[in-house]
Amino acid sequence: MSGSASPHDGKHFVIQKGKAQCNQGDQFPQFKVTSHQKHYWNNEEGQADFLAVTEQDLQFNPQGPSFGKCKLKPTAGGYLPCAYAPAGKWQKTYEKVKVMGNSCVTEMSELMCSTGGKITIMEHGQTAAMNKQNVKKADPQEQHNINPFIDFKEFQKETEGDEVDAY
Repeated sequence: MSGSASPHDGKHFVIQKGKAQCNQGDQFPQFKVTSHQKHYWNNEEGQADFLAVTEQDLQFNPQGPSFGKCKLKPTAGGYLPCAYAPAGKWQKTYEKVKVMGNSCVTEMSELMCSTGGKITIMEHGQTAAMNKQNVKKADPQEQHNINPFIDFKEFQKETEGDEVDAY
């Protein structure tokens, strides 16, 4: 293994439609990218949902008490709403990939809140799409375990004659 291995290898980059979670909150807001309108992950149409989240993107949608009720703020009737206050920028970002000079957020990135919570990635937002090359290489037994209702070998045969899309 080369010395350039990164803990981010195999991790997904986070996009605007992904969701964050705070270990002290009970709601999961989406990201709001404000650092750029330039780079989109896996989206040629340039839809805002696919904007790359960077270390400087500290806002969420919905705004306000983004993470719901805060466990660190108990009251007689429950908990006070989240008073989100980012303590600096995202940590554990992918330094090798930058957008407008800012490192990109991956599934393992973290953001501390000065109230005391730790914000992490709940969903990166990118859905796995299966192209014909994936179908050809997939293990039929493994696919059967995931979805026993599809005869995957049959599916592979059906897609065999199709041309593989080269990207």
